[in-house]
Amino acid sequence: MEFVKITSTQNDSVKHVIKLRDRRPREKEQLTVLEGYRELTRAREYGMEIVEVFFAPEHFLGQNEFPLLETFASEGVKVCQVAPFLLEKMAYRERPEGLIAIAKMKRHTLAEMPVRPNGLYLVAEAVEKPGNLGSMLRSADAAGVDGFIICNKCTDIYNPNVIRASTGALFSVPLAEAENQEAYDWLKKNNIRTLAATPHTDQIYTDVDMTQAVAIVVGTEQTGLTELWMEHSDLPVRIPMLGKIDSLNVATATTILLYEAARQRNWKTSARL
Repeated sequence: MEFVKITSTQNDSVKHVIKLRDRRPREKEQLTVLEGYRELTRAREYGMEIVEVFFAPEHFLGQNEFPLLETFASEGVKVCQVAPFLLEKMAYRERPEGLIAIAKMKRHTLAEMPVRPNGLYLVAEAVEKPGNLGSMLRSADAAGVDGFIICNKCTDIYNPNVIRASTGALFSVPLAEAENQEAYDWLKKNNIRTLAATPHTDQIYTDVDMTQAVAIVVGTEQTGLTELWMEHSDLPVRIPMLGKIDSLNVATATTILLYEAARQRNWKTSARL
């Protein structure tokens, strides 16, 4: 299949991709940039609308890229081959994988969040670092959460570093963006108890029943959770710290709590069988 070829740094599409590295143009145009075979494949699988795709075979890591490109072309997506140096210029990563796409952002609201019997949810308040948010998405997907609510956001969820760190979990995990009070009210309305991670309690996280409908709530590493979550939490818990450091990276703490919930739920299921 023949594709349009781009060789000039002055090409408008090349300039557009580079511009979308910045948050303000992304939010204004509601477009983001995806990179790599895995991210493009998962984005398409979970319904992201791909607008334009660029590729440089010299940077491919495998043999599956061309079938994917042909699929995009057959679906009416504009596909362009670019010179290797151009793809390097367009890429967010230091080591590009030969595929870049522009995709339309999705809006994520609580109205679309699924409510499951005994569901497992994750609430993240004011997470600042894209890498942490991406890792939390990855852990949420692995632990089988029913929904992830991002409160008082400090990080653009469509930041390329979030997408990269999530390894595509951004597209598979049910998401909502909300203010703290809105999220708290939604959880209470749906009888979902809140489990707040804090060092200021004697209750160890493994001693709490996480098989009920529960939302694990985590905050920033520096200041922790705000008063709303701490004063009204149903289940304040802590992760024991045996060394000199008094806190864990928020993504690490989130993974520990999510996997304890997954362990308890799988044990309960096995016991019933």
